[in-house]
Amino acid sequence: MTVTLADVAARARVSPATVSRVLNGNYPVASSTRERVLRAVDDLDYVLNGPASSLAAATSDLVGILVNDIADPFFGIMAGAAQSEIGGPGDGTGRAGGEKLAVVCNTGGSPERELTYLTLLQRQRAAAVVLTGGALEDPAHQAAMAVKLARLADAGTRIVFCGRPPLPGTDAVTAALAFDNRGGARRLTEHLIALGHRRVGYVAGPLERTTTRHRLEGHREAMKAAGLYGDEENVTVHGPYDRSSGYDATLELLRREPEVTAVVAANDTVALGACAAVRDLGLRIPEDVSVAGFDDLPFSVDAVPALTTVRLPLYEAGARAGRLAMGKEEPPPGGMATIGAELMERGSTARPAR
Repeated sequence: MTVTLADVAARARVSPATVSRVLNGNYPVASSTRERVLRAVDDLDYVLNGPASSLAAATSDLVGILVNDIADPFFGIMAGAAQSEIGGPGDGTGRAGGEKLAVVCNTGGSPERELTYLTLLQRQRAAAVVLTGGALEDPAHQAAMAVKLARLADAGTRIVFCGRPPLPGTDAVTAALAFDNRGGARRLTEHLIALGHRRVGYVAGPLERTTTRHRLEGHREAMKAAGLYGDEENVTVHGPYDRSSGYDATLELLRREPEVTAVVAANDTVALGACAAVRDLGLRIPEDVSVAGFDDLPFSVDAVPALTTVRLPLYEAGARAGRLAMGKEEPPPGGMATIGAELMERGSTARPAR
């Protein structure tokens, strides 16, 4: 059933003119009235710019790329690569051909913002949506995401996950490109164990994120296989994926467990903070404490010493996601592909000296 502006007005108990004013933003409306109108728009899934039935088969030239933090190279690299495939090279004249306009939506890690952007992209009849990075493992949010993505798919929008596992309970996703975070983390910890490390601290990412869980699981699998798994909660500290978290968490780890000879960080940015904390404690890297990261971001090789890490092919994954979003490439079998992770052994890890 087509939802009309009059339906929204009736739901919000206002006139159609008031609904139009709220949506166009060209006339002052009381905040309480505006909130009622916007709530009605969401409840009824009203699509702007015309009847929903006629728009369902007519997508726009817009593609949304959702990222947690565009300032984080992990997301910036994937978004830039996807955009290069979505925007296309052009014909040198400045005219638009088959290209699409890629818009990067920065959620700041907020689940509410993620849902809001999906709603806005639906209203703009986006041709495709690319969601990057790990997902929040919260049942209520997952259910809300499934509803939003189903509505987008019903309207003809292609949906691609990049660096994110499939969403439980939905078949709306065109393709999911998931990184082998678990396998990469396991190989990284196996490398440290092979060097002789027996007490390994772990600076994990935020709780309830798929990336955090998978990397931590891989680390613990390696520790268990080597017979080294003990009070792992005591040598694991969770925090944001940023430098300050790495610094504070490493200080806390070494305070709790002075016998730790290696620190595995949730990602390379966290690892930089860990390195700074180790040095501020008067310890040497890697002679006293080895430090390892994850992702192989561009600065990793320029750290001193160069950072041992796990390489994820971020650019390649982003470019593939862009091609899938544009329909230039067929989805993988079953709509799901796992992208491998490669251990990059560098100078920040060595045999423990103590």
